Amino acid sequence: MRIESWIEPDDLAAVMERDPAIIDENDAKRYHTGLHAVAMYRRSHKLWLEGKKDRARKINFIAHRRTGCDIHPGATVGKGFFIDHATGVVIGETSIIGNDVTIYQGVTLGGVSFNKGKRHPTIGNRVVFGANATVLGDIVIGDDVRIGAGSVVLKDVPPNSTVVGIPGKVIARNGEPVRSDVLKHNDIPDYLGDKIVSMESDMEELRRTIAELQSASRRDVDLLTDLSVPPKSTAEKEGFR
Repeated sequence: MRIESWIEPDDLAAVMERDPAIIDENDAKRYHTGLHAVAMYRRSHKLWLEGKKDRARKINFIAHRRTGCDIHPGATVGKGFFIDHATGVVIGETSIIGNDVTIYQGVTLGGVSFNKGKRHPTIGNRVVFGANATVLGDIVIGDDVRIGAGSVVLKDVPPNSTVVGIPGKVIARNGEPVRSDVLKHNDIPDYLGDKIVSMESDMEELRRTIAELQSASRRDVDLLTDLSVPPKSTAEKEGFR
C-alpha cells in the first residue's frame, strides 16, 4: 500500500507549514502519522463516493490500526487539513470540515443521535482544535474559531471566537483580530481562573463593607450609652442640689 502516492499537495503543505518538528518533505511523507491518516482518509472517501464502501471501510480500518486516527470515509474534509499526532482523533461519518483546519491529538467530532441523518458537527475554515477537545452533535463551528484543549462543545459557536471549558463557553469574540500565530491553542484566557479572581475581589469588598458596618454599629452603641438616663441614685443626688 503506497500511502505516499495518496498524499494531496495541500495536505503536505499544511504539515510543512504547521509542524516545526518536520525535517523535510520526505520526512513528512514517510513518518508523519497525521499526514498518513489524512491521505488514507482521502483515498477511502473517494472509494466511498464511488460506492465501493467495503474497500473504503477496509482502508479506514487499516488507517485506524496504523495511525490511531479514525476518520469515517463518509466525512467531508476540505483542503489543507492538518492533524498533529494522529492518536485518538475520531471524526464521525456526517462531519463536514472546511479548509485549513488544524486538529491536535485526542480530538473527537462525534454524534449524539442514533439517527442515520446529519448527526455530527459542521466545521468552518481555519478552525483550531486543542488536544482532547470534543465537539458533539449537529452543530456549527464558525470560521476562525479556537477551541481550547480539553473543552467540550455542545452548541453552535460564532465565527472568530475562542471557546474553553466543560461545557464550552465563548470567552472571546471579535474583540481583537485573529492573531497570526493561530497554532497557540494553549494560549487562551483562563475563564475559570478569572471567575475565581473576580469572586475573591467581590468577597474582599464584602468583608470591608461588613467591617465598616460593624464599626459604625459599635459607634452607635457607644453614643446611645453616653446619652442614656443616669442611674436613679445619681438623679436623686442631682435633685438635692
